[in-house]
Amino acid sequence: MNIEDIVTDLVLETFRLNGRLLVSGDALVADLGLTSARWQVLGAMALSPVPLSVAQIARNMGLTRQAVQRLVNEMQGDGLVRLAPNPHHQRAKLVVLSAKGKTAFAAAMQRQVAWANDLAAGLSVKQIQTAAATLRRVRQRLDERTENGDNNNAQ
Repeated sequence: MNIEDIVTDLVLETFRLNGRLLVSGDALVADLGLTSARWQVLGAMALSPVPLSVAQIARNMGLTRQAVQRLVNEMQGDGLVRLAPNPHHQRAKLVVLSAKGKTAFAAAMQRQVAWANDLAAGLSVKQIQTAAATLRRVRQRLDERTENGDNNNAQ
C-alpha cells in the first residue's frame, strides 16, 4: 500500500469510529437528557477553568458555532446551562453550567469510566497512547493548514 491509501484507510476508519462513538455515547447518556453532542459541549464547559462563549466552545471542540448555539439553546431550555454576561463582549454571552447541568455531566462521566475500561479491554496502554498521539498529530496538521488558510490539496 502507498501512503495515500494508508492515510485514506485511517480517515475512513476514523469516520466509522466517530459514528460508533456517537451512537454508543447517545445510548450511554440518553436517560440523563443528554446526547453525545450535548455531553461534548457540557464537557468543554466543565473542563474549562473559565466560562466560555459559544464561539470559544465551538473552536475548542472543532464544531461550528451554529451547531453549538443550537445545542446551547436546547440545553438552556432544559435547564442544563444558563447564559451570563461577558465582560469582554456585550453580545457574546458566556455559557455556564447550571446545577442540573453539573449533575448530568458528573453522572455521564461516572458512566464513562466503566465504558472506557470496557473499550480498552484487550488493548495495551501503549497501543492506546500511540493511537491517540497519531490522531492528535493528524488533527494538529489539519489545524495548521486551516490557520494558514491552506484548505486546498497539496501541490
